Formats: sequence, C-alpha cells, structure tokens
Amino acid sequence: MNERISWCSENNLELSVNKTKEIIVDFRRKKSPLSPLLIDGRTFEIVQHFKFLGSTISTKLKWELNIDTIVKKARQWLYFLRRLRSFGLTTQIMLIVYRAVIESVFTFSITVWFGSITVKEKLRLNRVEKTASRIIGRDLPSLESLYQQRLLERAIRISHDSSHPAHDLFSPLPSSRRFRSIKTRTNRFSSSFLPLTNQALSKQK
Repeated sequence: MNERISWCSENNLELSVNKTKEIIVDFRRKKSPLSPLLIDGRTFEIVQHFKFLGSTISTKLKWELNIDTIVKKARQWLYFLRRLRSFGLTTQIMLIVYRAVIESVFTFSITVWFGSITVKEKLRLNRVEKTASRIIGRDLPSLESLYQQRLLERAIRISHDSSHPAHDLFSPLPSSRRFRSIKTRTNRFSSSFLPLTNQALSKQK
C-alpha cells in the first residue's frame, strides 16, 4: 500500500482519506492484528461493506446487500412495465424494454455474485423475474440460464486473451483438450468466479 501511495505522490495524484475506505476480508481462524493504513498520518475508515464498481462487497463475501439493491431497482421498473401494458404496447416492445431496464439490472456483474448467493436470495430474484413475465405475458429466460451464458462468454474471452492474469487457467493442457482443474478446499472458493468459469469452459469442450 505504501508503494501505491508513493506512486500517487510521484504522479501528482492525491488520495482522499475521506473518500477512501478499508475493507478487510480475512477468514483465518487465528486472526493477527493488522497495522492501520495511513496517509499523512491519517487512517482510513474500516467498513464492513463497500460498493465497488456498482456491486456491494462485504467482509464476509456475502451478497445480501447487493441483492437488496438489485431487487429494489428491478421492482421500481416493474411499475414502468405495468404502465406500458396499460398503454397497449406489444409484447415484443415490452420484451425490449425488459431486457434494457430489468434484465440488465439482474445481469450486471452476475458472473461475480450469482454462483455464491443463497437459495433464499435466488428466490427473491426469481420472484421479480416471474412478476415481469406475468406482466409481459410471456416466459422469460431464467436467471440461471442468463448466468451460465454470461459465465461461458467470460470464460471464452479470458481463454482468448493472453494478457489476462487468469489466462493460463483457461488454456488447454499441452497433452489434451482438457483444461487445468482448479483445486478448491472450501465451499466459498468452489462457488466463486474462477472455479465456476473454468467448469463452464470445460463443459463447453
């Protein structure tokens, strides 16, 4: 961290202590105390959750707050869909609107969080999707299918991008077309992005 602070100073970039937060993710059984991060003698505020690039991350890597935000945004757009139906718009137009304003909310960063959410959280999302389906009068792609589609697309992009840090994990083994398996020792890791994306690409092969 000190190197980053020094780099910012050397390049005339100012880090704001008020706007910068510290979030600690530590699952060790025996936690050792960490030295506070300082800028000009001032410490960062340590928070339990933080919104990063539109998604809310917590110290426990749980997604409840993120799902709360997604469900709230999607429900707000359900009213808009009902109004469109009352105006007599066609199913096709309503589908276009759904994909633009509700499905896009569901799928934003979906490859990061969907594999790790609880059954209860999936049910909350599915209820909103089912309500939208009834309003439109047509079946909609399930969130699971959208997730699997995005996961495979992301895996293919990584496998084709040699500059990506995870590229080697998505390259076939020299002796076969199989991919290197990612060993996991915890449920938390096995349900995270890299192992699930690796599995999606292997199944596609």
